[in-house]
Amino acid sequence: MPTLDALLAGRHSVVAAVSQPDRRRGRGRRTTPSPVSQRALEAGVPLLRPERAGDTQVAQSLAQHEPDLGVVVAFGQFLPRRIRELPRLGYLINAHASLLPRLRGAAPIAHSLLEGHAETGISIMRVEREMDAGSVALVRRTPIGPDDDCGTLSERLATLAAEAVVEALDRAAEGTLSFEAQDPAAVSFAPKLERADQRLDLREPADALVRRVRAMAPRPGAVVELNGEPIRILRARARHGPADDAPGSARIADGGLAIATGDGWLEPLILQRAGKRPLAVAAFLRGHNVADGARFASKG
Repeated sequence: MPTLDALLAGRHSVVAAVSQPDRRRGRGRRTTPSPVSQRALEAGVPLLRPERAGDTQVAQSLAQHEPDLGVVVAFGQFLPRRIRELPRLGYLINAHASLLPRLRGAAPIAHSLLEGHAETGISIMRVEREMDAGSVALVRRTPIGPDDDCGTLSERLATLAAEAVVEALDRAAEGTLSFEAQDPAAVSFAPKLERADQRLDLREPADALVRRVRAMAPRPGAVVELNGEPIRILRARARHGPADDAPGSARIADGGLAIATGDGWLEPLILQRAGKRPLAVAAFLRGHNVADGARFASKG
């Protein structure tokens, strides 16, 4: 959305938009357009919502609008050559949320947190057949703060992506946009998150567990079990020092909670029971009886 907003507000004409088909969303499961579709409709931009963007009729429809260049942001479908090379300039550009060639793939923001990177950013690259392997035109960097989670980092990167895409289009219009091939020796990957990625293995060090909490927040949330009930931990910090208790053992003191890990203590700050709202740890403990010495378990 920030990228489309920036393009609509800029000097370049948006001749068409392509988004996913309307889906059932929310608790009522009502069929609603994607945010990109809704914004395009509001702006009066011709909109395509195909099940498969690579279909021949999609290319034919886009060609009627005579685009100079195409912009892809988090689209999530493979784009065949007839789409990639359709614009007058012969290519599409993509805003990818990592410092390529590091973290190619579907979940670069979460993996940058899981791996403890000090910074990340946006790479504007040419869209090619191989996923996220295209040559890179420009990079914009941002530090990863100690309190960043996937939600806050995603918001910041979305703004950065919008700015970078507009700059890339300006350069393309001026004929000064150039590309540099990625270094194949530096490639790493960020595969799509699976349900197992939510699981907190309390035998791991507290620092690693906090990184996982941050990578999974605010959704889908990192999960442990207490008495067989799944508990999501949405914010936590690590306390260093020896954990003499077995991993998963709880200590309650002064309205706070500490869980022994393989190295140090995990101190949850915001927790959530299934179907309930997130609560600060003190409020959670008031409404959920957690005894000193209770055992949290790694879900699954």
